[in-house]
Amino acid sequence: MRIPCPVCGTRDRREFYYYGAEDYLKRPSDGSSIDELDNHLFLRDNPAGVTRDLWYHETGCASWMVVTRNTVTHEVLGAELVAKPSKKKGTL
Repeated sequence: MRIPCPVCGTRDRREFYYYGAEDYLKRPSDGSSIDELDNHLFLRDNPAGVTRDLWYHETGCASWMVVTRNTVTHEVLGAELVAKPSKKKGTL
């Protein structure tokens, strides 16, 4: 699989670390109930089709990105940065 890094261009997926579904970025607030936190951590969807996932470009620009891909066809539809690149490697 090839991932289009917005900073480095298209790269092999072995340069990236898969972190999970994009909903990881939408964490419950500090005042959330135990049930809400439990659901967020352990009861995630596993859809067939188009998903948005969080990836880290480990051996490249050290950017975090959201990759849109189809889990059925393995087609990568695009990628966007989670935040603007930082001057310090590995930070958001």
